[in-house]
Amino acid sequence: MTRDLWCEGVASPHVDELDARLERITRHHFRARFHVRGRDRAIVDLRGMPAIRKHAGELVGKRLAPAHPDKDGRQTPYRGHPVFVAQHATATCCRGCLEKWHGIPSGRELDQSELDYVVEAICRWIEADIAAGAR
Repeated sequence: MTRDLWCEGVASPHVDELDARLERITRHHFRARFHVRGRDRAIVDLRGMPAIRKHAGELVGKRLAPAHPDKDGRQTPYRGHPVFVAQHATATCCRGCLEKWHGIPSGRELDQSELDYVVEAICRWIEADIAAGAR
């Protein structure tokens, strides 16, 4: 998916495109160092992915969806919840990263398809990281 497609209002990328984008992002030297470990892993194991998906929707809706989020660029902690770790790993941590890595323009509120896309990226990364760590 190209950047321009988001501007044209395409609802969401195909699964293969999202997987390819996440693979490219997580190979970046900064993003590759993030993994779901310790307490964050225990939260996923205890609560399950449906609860994590719900948390992701709530956190993204509050911290990332507004046109001009409070403390943009510094609003996502590096730890404390697996969603925060995943946001850094998937470049969904701030509006600047969303624009640079995912082609979702900043300066306007995220629409529902973009919110769904961000939550899906976060959850797919968490599931993949846990599966890779279990090997």
